[in-house]
Amino acid sequence: MKPQDLLKELCDYCRKNENPDIVKKYSRYFKDGVYDAYGLSQKLLDEKVIELINRKDISLDLILKTAPLLMESGKYEETTFVLSYLNRNPKLYDTHVFEAISSWFPIGIRNWAHADILGMQILPNIVKSGIITINDFSNWIKSEYKYQRRCVPVTLIKSLKTAENFTSLFKFIEPLMIDSEREVHQGVGWFLREAWKIKPQETETFLLKWKDKAPRLIFQYACEKMKAEDKLRFKKEKNI
Repeated sequence: MKPQDLLKELCDYCRKNENPDIVKKYSRYFKDGVYDAYGLSQKLLDEKVIELINRKDISLDLILKTAPLLMESGKYEETTFVLSYLNRNPKLYDTHVFEAISSWFPIGIRNWAHADILGMQILPNIVKSGIITINDFSNWIKSEYKYQRRCVPVTLIKSLKTAENFTSLFKFIEPLMIDSEREVHQGVGWFLREAWKIKPQETETFLLKWKDKAPRLIFQYACEKMKAEDKLRFKKEKNI
C-alpha cells in the first residue's frame, strides 16, 4: 500500500461516518478555533486504529510517510489516527519516530488535544525507553510553534516521579516562564502543580523566584491545590 492509498482510505472512512452533532458538542473545548473535524465518535476512531494495527499491509513506516498527507487537511481525526496508532505501539518507537514528531508541528499539531496526547503519552514513553533524553527537547523550548513548546513541560510531568531533585528540571523549563502564549502558560503551570504535589518546598522556592515576572496563569495552575492562605504568598506584588 502507498501513502496516498492509506490517505484515501482514512478520508473516505471519516466522510462516511461524519457527525455534525459531535463536532458541535466538542468545538466548545477548542477556544482558539482550531477544531476542524468530521465528528467521528471515539468508538469509531478506536475501531479503525485497531484495524490498522492488526493489518499486515500497514506498517509504522507507512504511517509515518502518510502522516504529513493526513495532517495537511487540518482535520482533527486525520491527525488523531496517526497519534493513536503511535500511542498503541510504544514498542515500535525509535529515533525516527521522534524526528517525525518534531517535523509535525508546522503542519499538523494545531491544538492542545493533539499536543497533550504527545506530551502525556507518546513522548514520555520515548524518553522512558532511553531513545532520547530531556536535552533533546532543548530546541523545542525555542520553537516558533506554541504547541511544540507546550509539549516540553507536559512531557516532563512523568519525569517528576523518578527525579531525585527538581533543580535541573526547573532550570530546563525556565525560558518558558516568560513565554507569550496562553497554551504554554497552561502547560508550565500544570507541570509545576504536579511538581508541588511531590516536592512542595522545592517547588515553592522556584515559584517565589518568578512570582513577579511570570504570567499569572502559570501561578493559577501551579497553586491550584494549595490552601487559600498559602496561595497569597505567590500573589504578584503591585508596583508602588
